[in-house]
Amino acid sequence: MSADFFLDTNILIYDLEAKDPLKQPIATGLLQEALRKGTGLISFQVVQECLNVAIQKARQPLTLVEAERYLNTVLSPLCGVHASTGLYQKALILKERWRYSFYDSLIIAAALSASCDTLYTEDLQHGQIIEGLKIINPFSTD
Repeated sequence: MSADFFLDTNILIYDLEAKDPLKQPIATGLLQEALRKGTGLISFQVVQECLNVAIQKARQPLTLVEAERYLNTVLSPLCGVHASTGLYQKALILKERWRYSFYDSLIIAAALSASCDTLYTEDLQHGQIIEGLKIINPFSTD
């Protein structure tokens, strides 16, 4: 599966939680575009991290019924990258080359494996390009 852009977990969390009135509409817009137009996707890792935060760490945790509904209507339709030995190998190479954590490298590897042009996240270096993948912090003011 391929898409124009990849969404990191923090984008989905800002959509779910109304704790930041400036970031939520941006996150929601990206998520809606991904769902409506099929231009964005996520990986198995984002699904796991998002559900973990949503049911355990959120200010207002989702109930299990709400979490299952979110899984079925948002996370599953967007999940286009699944675990594989090749993905882990690519993450290890990226970790060594770019000095990101393993989990951040796994996100980058997933976006690259889906041939995405852009990775939306606030956790990595804004504007950096890795193997043709541009990292964009959609909340950045520059």
